[in-house]
This record gives sequence, C-alpha cells and structure tokens, in this order.
Amino acid sequence: MRITNNMIMGNTKTNINLAKTLVDKYNTQMTTQKKIDKASDDPVIAIRSLRLSTSLSHIDQYVNNNIPDANSWMDVTETALKNTKSLLTDIRTQCVNGSTDTLTSEDRNTILKQLKALSEQVYTEGNADYAGRTVFTGYRTSSKLTFQKDTQCTYQINQDFSASDLSEKRYYTNGVTVPATINSTTADCTTDVTEYSYQRIRLAYGSTTDDIQLSINGNSVAQGNNYTVYEHSSDFDPSKLGDNQIAYIQESGEFVFGKTVAASIKDNDQKISVTYVKTGFDGGDARPEYYYNCKDLTDAITLDTNGKVPHDAAGNIKYTNASAIVDYKYESQEIKYTVANSTDITVNTQAKDVMDTGIKRDVDELINVVQNSINAHDKVSQLEKMMSQQQYSDKDSQAKLKTYLDAAKQEADYADNNLQKTYSQYITRFDDHLNKVNLALTDSGSTQSRLTLIKNRVEEQQTTIEDLKSSNEDRDISDIIIDFYAMYNAYQSSLTAASKANSQTLLDYL
Repeated sequence: MRITNNMIMGNTKTNINLAKTLVDKYNTQMTTQKKIDKASDDPVIAIRSLRLSTSLSHIDQYVNNNIPDANSWMDVTETALKNTKSLLTDIRTQCVNGSTDTLTSEDRNTILKQLKALSEQVYTEGNADYAGRTVFTGYRTSSKLTFQKDTQCTYQINQDFSASDLSEKRYYTNGVTVPATINSTTADCTTDVTEYSYQRIRLAYGSTTDDIQLSINGNSVAQGNNYTVYEHSSDFDPSKLGDNQIAYIQESGEFVFGKTVAASIKDNDQKISVTYVKTGFDGGDARPEYYYNCKDLTDAITLDTNGKVPHDAAGNIKYTNASAIVDYKYESQEIKYTVANSTDITVNTQAKDVMDTGIKRDVDELINVVQNSINAHDKVSQLEKMMSQQQYSDKDSQAKLKTYLDAAKQEADYADNNLQKTYSQYITRFDDHLNKVNLALTDSGSTQSRLTLIKNRVEEQQTTIEDLKSSNEDRDISDIIIDFYAMYNAYQSSLTAASKANSQTLLDYL
C-alpha cells in the first residue's frame, strides 16, 4: 500500500487532536474534580448521578426543613401542654383546699382570689402558635381557639351526652335576706333554707336562648308539663321538680332531671342529644367549632331590637340570609409532616383531646360555690354586728335578730357543706382533665422520640448517599494529575513526531 504525505499529515493531525482532546478532558477534570462534564461523556454515570441527586435533594428537605419544623411545632405544643398541666394542677390544689371542713373566712377568700385568677388563664395556652399557626386548632391554623373579645355572634350547637355525663348538683331555696333595720314592724325571720339534690347535665355554654331541642335515646322531648324551660336560675324552684320531670335553665345552661328520669337514663345507659342556640360569647370562651357540630348563624339572621333571635309565626328561627349559614362538622384534623421517604408523623394535638369546654365551666362553678359560702357567712357577720349595736339591744329586737341569725347560720352551714362536697367532687373531675393532658404529653413525647430516631436514620442515609454520589461523580485529584501529565507528555511527543515526519519530502532526494 502506498503511503502519501497527505495520509501522513492527516493521521498526524488526527492523533494530535485526540491527544489534545484528552489533555482538555483531564484539564477540565482537574478544575471540577468530576468524572464527566456532560451526560454524553458517560451515560451510566450521568443516570446514576441524577438518581442520587434526586434522592439527596429529598433527604436534604427532610433533614433541613421538615424534621426541624415538625420538632419545633411539637416543642411549642409540649410547652403549652406543660403550662396547661400546671394550671390544672393549681386548680385541683384549690379543690383539695376547699374540700376540707375547717375553712376560715380568710381561706375562702384566698380560694376565691386564686380561682378567679386561674379562670382567666384556662384557655390561654390553647392559643399557642408556631410561626403564626395556632397549634391546637386543626387545619384552621390561622384562627384562635378562643374568642379574643366579647362577641355578639350566634351559633346553633349540637351536643351529645351519655349516662356517665350525669352529675349531682345541690340546689337551695329560701335564702336569708338581711333586713336593713329592725323595728316594731319587722317580722321574725320565717325562712327555712332547704337543700335539694338532683342529677343534671351541663351544656358547654350558659346564657342560651329558648331555642332548645332535647332528645333522649332518639326520642324528642317536647316542652310541656313534664319539661319546662326557665330563663333564669332564680325562676327554677327545685322543690317543685317532680320525679318524672325535666327542667332546663337557660342562664346556667343545665338540664335538671327528676329522680325517676335520672334513674331511667342511668339504668338504661340512654343517650341524650341537645341542639341549642347561643347568642353572645365572652372573650376567652372556647369557639364551638373546635369541639362540636355547629352552625354559625351570625350573618344569616338579624337580631331584633332586644338582641334576641328572630322567629317566624311558627316559632322557627327566621333567617334573613340562609345562604350565609356556616356549617361546621367536627372531625379529626391531623396535620402530618413527611419526615422521611414514605414516613409521615402527626405533629398537632387538637384542643378537644386536651382541654374541653367543661374546664372553664367547672372553674366558674367552683367560684360560684365559694362565693355563695362567703356571702352566707357575710350575712351571719352582718346580723351579729347588728345584734351588738346599742340601738338593737332591746329584748324584742334581739329576738327578731336571733331568728334571722339562726336562719343565716343554717344557710351558711348548707353553703359550707355544698362547698366541701362540690370541691371534693371536682377533685376527681380535674383528675380527669389532668389525665387528658398527661396522655397528650405522653403522645407528644413518644412522637418526638420517634422523630429523633427518624432524624438519625435520615442523616445516616444523607451521609451514605453523599458518599455514593461522590464516588460516582468525583475523581481523586492525584489520579487526575497523573493522567493529565501522562496525556500532556503524549501530546508533546505527538507534536515532536509530527515535526519530524513532515520535515523532509521526495524532492530532497532528486
């Protein structure tokens, strides 16, 4: 085969370019320390690199964002739960203090002062938030758990009860009224304070309207002779409640059951359902949508001039804009964070699982009971002071005041007895409240422990994938330098050989 000069030149150029290309390749590798510069350099490495980069991107999201966010959310929740536990423990302590039968006037006033201060803080922790998101309100993280101020809104609320929700409450008649003065026309006190004990069910809110629907075991109970609705507590006469009768007191929001009705509910484990309407909530009251199936009627009705819910001729609520009704259905609303591949954890705790609407009502009732005891003892003190005054030193005035004093002492004895029994009863109730908080704390702690284990595992995965990615893409700089200088020398040699191959022609021999 005849080799021409052009063939030599062509091959020489090709070899030089190949050597030059490899020099450029290793020069690039020396700069980037990567095995490839573009996917076509090695498709296998490129595909593996894309897969590892995608996995590492997901893991980085878990480690740098999702897990810290979840952990911070639960830290806020745990702090709020601990504060709530401390609050409930303080209230329980006051229940223990009030359950003794040796309370002094100073003791009663101290309990009252402490409970009033604690009452203002009951749901404060329920408004705890993380980065502007309320942690106890389910999906509605932009809303607070409680009304922030006194609000004139209207809700229709549905509550369900079981026989276990029945509780004992004592009612009293014929309280003593201390006379301003005692004179010849003042009659002897004929008051005979009487105690009555009934089973009752208390709604989540008091001061409801008369739009009340009661059903027992699915059977609607119509208002009539055996079921009466009273607007004020003072309208209800416990002495007139028959064994087969039911009374509802709007002011206190409680159903009072006659002995036979209560026994039937307990013995047959009957279910009770109540639908009622409440207009106006106090600042600090829990919003009903976080606890019950309810409807916000505020924009759907127009209150009359007396601030009452309007009704049509048939007695039904009159809507001015029925389409404006907001219907809330209570459901479990778990907020989940993805903290690892195919691994989700629930970070939120819902208010209903920790602090029910009964807490504030319980505290208010404790306050009322101790206040009644204080008031009863104040009557005794006032009458004793009157008896010591010179103007009432005559025998007739003393006798009349004595009848008032005896009645007042009887009322004070009943009030003290009610204080002791109620506070003893509420020790168990606040134990139940504390158990719910302790359970929530345990769940939160377990979730955080699980999150820590997941974090450790994901961080190990992150390290492993980073190593794999580096092994797949990166080259050791010393290897690159060796290859570079080897190819650079080959390139220089090819240039030298090319200069020799083309330095002479056929004409040199003619």
